[in-house]
Amino acid sequence: MKKANQWRMSSIFFSCLFLGMISVASAVEVGEKAPDFELTSTKNGKIKLSGFQGKKNVVIQFYVLDFTPT
Repeated sequence: MKKANQWRMSSIFFSCLFLGMISVASAVEVGEKAPDFELTSTKNGKIKLSGFQGKKNVVIQFYVLDFTPT
Protein backbone atom coordinates (compact mmCIF):
# COMPACT_ATOMS: atom_id res chain seq x y z
CA MET A 1 0.00 0.00 0.00
CA LYS A 2 2.77 2.46 0.88
CA LYS A 3 4.60 1.72 -2.38
CA ALA A 4 1.45 2.37 -4.41
CA ASN A 5 0.91 5.75 -2.71
CA GLN A 6 4.57 6.65 -3.15
CA TRP A 7 4.33 5.75 -6.85
CA ARG A 8 1.20 7.90 -7.29
CA MET A 9 2.71 10.88 -5.51
CA SER A 10 5.91 10.61 -7.56
CA SER A 11 3.90 10.42 -10.78
CA ILE A 12 1.85 13.48 -9.85
CA PHE A 13 4.94 15.44 -8.84
CA PHE A 14 6.85 14.71 -12.06
CA SER A 15 3.76 15.39 -14.19
CA CYS A 16 3.36 18.82 -12.58
CA LEU A 17 7.06 19.49 -12.97
CA PHE A 18 6.91 18.55 -16.67
CA LEU A 19 3.84 20.71 -17.31
CA GLY A 20 5.51 23.63 -15.56
CA MET A 21 8.56 23.27 -17.80
CA ILE A 22 6.36 23.32 -20.91
CA SER A 23 4.64 26.54 -19.85
CA VAL A 24 7.98 28.24 -19.17
CA ALA A 25 9.35 27.09 -22.51
CA SER A 26 6.37 28.52 -24.41
CA ALA A 27 6.36 31.88 -22.62
CA VAL A 28 6.84 34.99 -24.76
CA GLU A 29 9.67 37.26 -23.66
CA VAL A 30 9.43 41.05 -23.58
CA GLY A 31 10.13 42.43 -27.05
CA GLU A 32 9.29 39.18 -28.87
CA LYS A 33 6.49 38.94 -31.39
CA ALA A 34 3.31 37.51 -29.83
CA PRO A 35 1.81 34.41 -31.46
CA ASP A 36 -1.32 35.01 -33.53
CA PHE A 37 -4.60 34.03 -31.85
CA GLU A 38 -8.32 34.52 -32.35
CA LEU A 39 -10.97 35.43 -29.75
CA THR A 40 -14.73 35.88 -29.82
CA SER A 41 -15.81 39.47 -29.22
CA THR A 42 -18.70 40.52 -27.00
CA LYS A 43 -20.76 41.02 -30.17
CA ASN A 44 -20.11 37.41 -31.36
CA GLY A 45 -17.58 38.47 -33.97
CA LYS A 46 -14.08 37.06 -34.32
CA ILE A 47 -11.03 39.19 -33.55
CA LYS A 48 -7.54 38.10 -34.58
CA LEU A 49 -4.31 39.61 -33.35
CA SER A 50 -3.02 39.66 -36.93
CA GLY A 51 -5.89 42.04 -37.78
CA PHE A 52 -4.04 44.75 -35.86
CA GLN A 53 -0.79 44.32 -37.79
CA GLY A 54 0.58 47.67 -38.90
CA LYS A 55 -1.14 49.57 -36.09
CA LYS A 56 1.04 51.52 -33.69
CA ASN A 57 0.57 49.53 -30.45
CA VAL A 58 -1.57 46.66 -29.21
CA VAL A 59 -2.06 46.06 -25.48
CA ILE A 60 -3.14 42.57 -24.44
CA GLN A 61 -4.57 42.37 -20.92
CA PHE A 62 -5.81 39.19 -19.28
CA TYR A 63 -8.04 39.73 -16.26
CA VAL A 64 -8.71 37.04 -13.68
CA LEU A 65 -12.25 37.43 -12.42
CA ASP A 66 -12.75 38.57 -8.85
CA PHE A 67 -13.28 35.89 -6.23
CA THR A 68 -11.93 33.06 -8.37
CA PRO A 69 -9.19 30.75 -7.13
CA THR A 70 -5.80 31.47 -8.66
